[in-house]
Amino acid sequence: MSENAASDTTVIQVDGKEILLVGTAHISQESVETVRRVIEEQAPDTVCVELDSQRYQSLKDPNRWHSLNLIQVLKKGQGPFLLANLVLASFQKRMGLQTGVKPGAELAEAASLAEEKGLTVRLVDREIRTTLLRAWRKTGLWKKMQLVSTMLASLFDNQKLDEEELARLRQTDTLSAMLDEMATVLPSVKTILVDERDTYMAHHIRQAPGEKIVAVVGAAHLPGIIRHLKDDDTPAQDIKEISTIPAKSGFSKFVPWLIPLIVAGLFVVGFFFGDRERIAGAALAWVLANGLLASLGALLALGHPLTVLAAFVAAPITSLNPTIGAGFVTGLVQAFVAPPSVRDMEQASDDLATLRGWWSNRMTRVLLVFLFSSLGSAIGTVVAFRWLKDLL
Repeated sequence: MSENAASDTTVIQVDGKEILLVGTAHISQESVETVRRVIEEQAPDTVCVELDSQRYQSLKDPNRWHSLNLIQVLKKGQGPFLLANLVLASFQKRMGLQTGVKPGAELAEAASLAEEKGLTVRLVDREIRTTLLRAWRKTGLWKKMQLVSTMLASLFDNQKLDEEELARLRQTDTLSAMLDEMATVLPSVKTILVDERDTYMAHHIRQAPGEKIVAVVGAAHLPGIIRHLKDDDTPAQDIKEISTIPAKSGFSKFVPWLIPLIVAGLFVVGFFFGDRERIAGAALAWVLANGLLASLGALLALGHPLTVLAAFVAAPITSLNPTIGAGFVTGLVQAFVAPPSVRDMEQASDDLATLRGWWSNRMTRVLLVFLFSSLGSAIGTVVAFRWLKDLL
């Protein structure tokens, strides 16, 4: 193994192949220029990039939002996944505005230049959906709450970076660096979002065709990828395992039904053994707590008046039905009564960069309605238990 400081590459000989690893920052113009120079000078057989097919298409097609069908997204239960993607995109977009470079520009440049020269292109990163779902399903309830709160907090973080911080961001993979800092709080998330991807990418870089390969990856991934390339190749069975979305456990499937069963049980027990006069009051408390707080959530998201009304009507019912959530109903209503315009779709990428943009853009507002009304209903359920326990 050798390092060439002049070209910012690490060169490794693996299985008779010469692999040139280019560590980049995803918001650095210097990285874009480095990638261009290395590919031009080295003329590799294959160029590997830290992208999956979805992210690659996103970089190639800045107008991808035009074809997004929000109603279908919500019907398929992909609202949380889309929201998580947008939060991460928002974070990198804001960082990119401060450095003057579009996030992922060096990856797009690597793939584009390789295609232009007729070179083989390999997308070596794991699918983002697989990564996010593995992180979610392998994380306990308390850690999930911390993860969600961290992501939500990033929406409201409008901190300006000083020159020292900007210099540091230009020298590393911003998102991975942030995850490294979270490692002590969320080690399982860091393992899945960074370490597993290092293993996955190293395997696919090793398997890339040709005698000379240029691999463009975030700088924070370099140590892990180098370590795996120096060792024996990861067994195919291990790669298959980390490429699989874990099935929900029996307990996790049961948990959504737990609250409806408890509520129903309290009403039944209260009817036979408690004060029956309190049943009507407890039922009213359940409706008001769920309905009002879900409505408040929709209102905070600047939902349409009909959406706010739908939240009040739907939340008490959906709280007892784990197959459908209040956010699903309110999101659909918002998408119907205030559908995103062509302008909203065109400006989505730019609007993600500001807190105001999330509320002014009709597309992202649908997702905010989905999120806040869901949170409101969940809080309302907890509050309502204060009255339900008095049935006994």
